Amino acid sequence: MCGIVGAVASRNVVPMLIEGLSRLEYRGYDSAGVAVLDGDIKRVRAVGRVAEMQSKADAEKLTGFVGIGHTRWATHGGVTESNAHPHVSRSEIAVVHNGIIENHDEQRDHLKALGYVFESQTDTEVIAHLIHYYTAQDMDLLAAVKSAVAKLTGAFAISVISLKAPDYMVCARLGCPLLIGLGEGENFIASDVSAVLSVTRRVIYLEDGDVGEIRREGVTIFDRNDAIVTRKVHMSDVSLASMELGPYAHFMQKEIHEQPRALTDTTEAAIDDASFSTALFGADAADVLNNVDSVLILAAGTSYYAGLTAKYWLESIARITTNVEIASEYRYRQSVPNPKQLIVTISQSGETLDTMEALKHAKSLGQEQTLAICNVQESAIPRASKLVLYTRAGAEIGVASTKAFTTQLVALFTLAVTLAKQRGLLTPEKEQSYLDELRHLPGSIQHALNLEPQIREWAKAFANKQNALFLGRGMHYPIALEGALKLKEISYIHAEAYPAGELKHGPLALVDKDMPVVVIAPNDALLEKVKSNMQEVRARGGELFVFADLDSHFTESEGVHVIRTPRHVGVLSPILHTIPVQLLAYHTALLKGTDVDKPRNLAKSVTVE
Repeated sequence: MCGIVGAVASRNVVPMLIEGLSRLEYRGYDSAGVAVLDGDIKRVRAVGRVAEMQSKADAEKLTGFVGIGHTRWATHGGVTESNAHPHVSRSEIAVVHNGIIENHDEQRDHLKALGYVFESQTDTEVIAHLIHYYTAQDMDLLAAVKSAVAKLTGAFAISVISLKAPDYMVCARLGCPLLIGLGEGENFIASDVSAVLSVTRRVIYLEDGDVGEIRREGVTIFDRNDAIVTRKVHMSDVSLASMELGPYAHFMQKEIHEQPRALTDTTEAAIDDASFSTALFGADAADVLNNVDSVLILAAGTSYYAGLTAKYWLESIARITTNVEIASEYRYRQSVPNPKQLIVTISQSGETLDTMEALKHAKSLGQEQTLAICNVQESAIPRASKLVLYTRAGAEIGVASTKAFTTQLVALFTLAVTLAKQRGLLTPEKEQSYLDELRHLPGSIQHALNLEPQIREWAKAFANKQNALFLGRGMHYPIALEGALKLKEISYIHAEAYPAGELKHGPLALVDKDMPVVVIAPNDALLEKVKSNMQEVRARGGELFVFADLDSHFTESEGVHVIRTPRHVGVLSPILHTIPVQLLAYHTALLKGTDVDKPRNLAKSVTVE
């Protein structure tokens, strides 16, 4: 992985390939490359940013009417030019690939025995040589790709060009996202719609098992049974403006400040209807939600923390038993399936492989009542689910999730209240109270954003530290987890989070004057407990940084720093308190000089295990 783009046109496609790869930079990568057909296969690769690869392409005056490009996030093999994509076999076949080929060792041994020489450490080179082997058996490129992918085990999205097929390319998808962009006399492929927005908004999302033949005059798609199929054409509503920085220094900063708008857009339907209706989740939602007796949430990373927060809402508001599992762990253990359990998957991209595979596993156990919470329309996880609620965060470019997380939270809160209503636990008065809280939330978020200058000052105390500790209680414990994750992701400071009551059971041993301790301390039922936990920290010389509410009775003193959000927002308090920890991580990273939008070793859309 991480980004794919390709084009077949009557014009030089190199500028389009490079622009497309630039649009995919947000996904995280460590090298980039392009290959085009121009009498033979011309290829340029470089470790580092797309701009470095572009300089080499310009120097070599690279041109071609058919081409593919890739940004790589290293999995098999180190960050070297020889491991960068595209990979070429015998100067005749070029391939770009996202995903993991699980049987690459077996195929590598087989191909070596046939005389193929490997120049990289990647699993991808296996694909190139395997396709070449079949073209050498007098197969055309389409047939060779079909034969090759039948031999592959794992997950992949690939695009292939060949000297023997100078006017078209072939692509295939299994488990990793891939789409076709439709132009006028030219057509495109990409792993993300952002890569083709400058040339088309008409896109086809390929299904698992699909193989596509892409020509200037049109495209042909074959399904996993080798039958020609017609896939729906979608008009993308992603804005090019959303892919631009505007007045902000970084996409992460921009996206933090876009949260009032994103939350308004996500809650708009419920607020406009003045009702938590099952229709928010799809036409069949009433039947599904009326017949579930528990909830299982499957997610990864930040989305998992959203699920942990939702557990508090679902059990306290809807009175429904809820479990939350890390997607990559769930499918590798023996679980007790329950056909009446609602399976909720949470994914920003809708293509997270661990979450997609967990969903498939749940369905294989007979758990068919499924709901996706997702930010990308028509992505794989929503298509595989009975119900869907789209968060309307808009394009999120920064690798560290911000607005996608908070919109997931309001979507999950909406689910909790809707289930409560379906189960007869919601009075009309309480429903209106929850709607009012949602309606006022964006304004409260904006007030929290206004705390940025104070938080910027706090960041100076973190930038020279090696470790940090985050504490929270109840439904704010997951926000402490999210705060620690954000600090780790973009500043590379080691951070941990604990329920504050667990301090005395071990973590207190870590506390000293060099360990800043962040406390999420809203004015709720657990406030006095949190204050006691804070005293445990101060008694060991720890320095406290407390995010409190305006009506919380905290006083600053030596070693105790307090920032107050404007007011306590009740049950939605976890969403409000997410904003300060995001800003703290952002400004700490700025002071450390790290790459805020593209943190090392991380990718935006994780489509490998």
